[in-house]
Amino acid sequence: MPFDTDAIRQRIEASAKTIASLREQAEIIHRAGATIAGTLRAGGKVMTCGNGGSAAEALHLAEEMIGRYRDERPPLAAVCLNADPTALTCIGNDFGFDAIYARQVRGLGRSGDTLVVFSTSGKSPNVRLALEAAKSLGIKTIGLLGKGGGACLGLCDVPIVVDSDDTAAIQESHQVVLHLLLEAVEAAGSSF
Repeated sequence: MPFDTDAIRQRIEASAKTIASLREQAEIIHRAGATIAGTLRAGGKVMTCGNGGSAAEALHLAEEMIGRYRDERPPLAAVCLNADPTALTCIGNDFGFDAIYARQVRGLGRSGDTLVVFSTSGKSPNVRLALEAAKSLGIKTIGLLGKGGGACLGLCDVPIVVDSDDTAAIQESHQVVLHLLLEAVEAAGSSF
């Protein structure tokens, strides 16, 4: 298919349609935001992780929490598990790539925290193992997933599954959801 103005319009329309489908999950997205706000209110922290483009989104969510999104507010307790290359390479070298997040969850996580994972397929073994580790510690789990949710779906207390098989459209939708989560957190802001 040639990349021309018609192709651009079609791509924008397809992305807009996928993002619009999130309206059907407004209650679930609200519940995810309330879960994060409740975690912070109770003195817990939010951990995030993902791979590739999803790692960038996990980093984006955590940095906006510790920095700010729109409102002036105190920093919020958030850490992105894919942000430390020394931890990733140490754990990957000594325990294997599948363990890079689960080992950090076990070392940093506590009951009452929340783990937010990003996976366009829901099939990433390292993300699945992080969710399993979180569940074993009493850590709440939120999944921004796609392609039906994969193996991660059943491990998420609050799964948000984008109705698409297109990785790019899923990531674009995840971007919208993470901004909505930040808006929910900042709306609850004075209670932290």
